[in-house]
Amino acid sequence: MDWLGLSGRKALVMGAGGLGAACAKGLAQAGASVTVADVDAARLKELQADPHLGGAGIGVIRADLAGAAACEAAVTSAAAELGGLDVLVHAVGVNDRRPVVDTPDEVWDRIVTLNLSTAFWAGRAAGRLMREAGRGSMVFFSSVSSQLAHPHHGPYAASKGGLDQLVKVMAREWAADRVTVNAVAPGYTETELTRDYLARPGMREEMTRLVPAGRLGTPEDVVGAVLFLLSRRACFITGQVLYVDGGRTLV
Repeated sequence: MDWLGLSGRKALVMGAGGLGAACAKGLAQAGASVTVADVDAARLKELQADPHLGGAGIGVIRADLAGAAACEAAVTSAAAELGGLDVLVHAVGVNDRRPVVDTPDEVWDRIVTLNLSTAFWAGRAAGRLMREAGRGSMVFFSSVSSQLAHPHHGPYAASKGGLDQLVKVMAREWAADRVTVNAVAPGYTETELTRDYLARPGMREEMTRLVPAGRLGTPEDVVGAVLFLLSRRACFITGQVLYVDGGRTLV
């Protein structure tokens, strides 16, 4: 039984990194038709070849999403390839940990562009299609850093805080069109974005100590929350930020 109601849904996942790839695979395994957009051709090829897909095919679009035109084109291309667009997952993001006083303008610009501006551009383009169709679901990736004042996270925290508010505005504007817009906010999760940071001496132990659940998260921990928010079971949930953090924001 298709309890989530995702079978046959037409989905675009923007970002093929750890969280994006996990969501793409989860959607494909749930029966959705999936296209993934990313700038990294090797990453896209690896995703398509993943043996855990069980024969479910994933389409790919190679695109540098750091611009409005590229995001618009990726959404348009995916909709044309899939025959419509029911689902958008935005998993584009970067971080660069350094004190605010040591953060150059180009680092600020890059982080805000990739984490926040791409969400605006992609959401805007997908919103137009979904409103016209009279239905749709979007999930964006926020972070516990939108609420917790982590040192050396200035641009990242600002971008995620802005994303939370953007999600609420889009949800408010499109609710009457049966388009839901939500965010998932992972805590300390083992991904490409955190691998080098966690490899520093003592860092894994320090980060784990801050999580009441006693361990770091994995991309697979996050997928269930994303699939639920995209599903028919969550059709009356919109404008929410769901923390998947092992209790980190409780500390």
